[in-house]
Amino acid sequence: MTAELVARRVTNILAPQVLVIVMPPAVGLLAQGWSGAAWGLVASMLCGGVPAAVIAVGVRRGLLDSHHIVDRTRRTKPLLAAVAAVLVALALLVVLGAPTLLVATVTAMLIALAVTVPITLRWKISFHAAVSAGTVVVLAHVLPAWPAALIGAAVVALVCWARVRLSHHTWPQVAAGAVTGALTTWGTLAAFGLG
Repeated sequence: MTAELVARRVTNILAPQVLVIVMPPAVGLLAQGWSGAAWGLVASMLCGGVPAAVIAVGVRRGLLDSHHIVDRTRRTKPLLAAVAAVLVALALLVVLGAPTLLVATVTAMLIALAVTVPITLRWKISFHAAVSAGTVVVLAHVLPAWPAALIGAAVVALVCWARVRLSHHTWPQVAAGAVTGALTTWGTLAAFGLG
């Protein structure tokens, strides 16, 4: 398998949409069993499913280059749809009394978007790196922390390498994404008393 093919597979398997759909139910299951997984499904359908659907429609209509939205100038509308979907998810989770970890996780998604969306309007920060790093921070709260952090750091490094290898980002763009995702998520969880 060539390095290019590995990079494409990593980019697709660990895409932001995939992680945002898979992570909340997994975190909910690990933290609170099947009821937590059900809450996580609500979060993943809104936070991941809605933006993924908006992007898929954009790709089908020729408005977006791919589900990775490589062209930075085309990111604004899908990202605003993502912000709206995360806001709705957060409001539902709070009103319906979802577990604190899931409310904190969705809040972290919103804060990460609040930081990265304005940046991407001027400079192509990596959402792949930001979401993968944020996912690692959340998983380190429900799995044994050090093994999760070490394995997670390797996965984030792999995602960063893949984005640079495909010439979709530079090293500063992936580094900025990873740092932003990790810090906003850690800070949010700490604010919720989960640090």
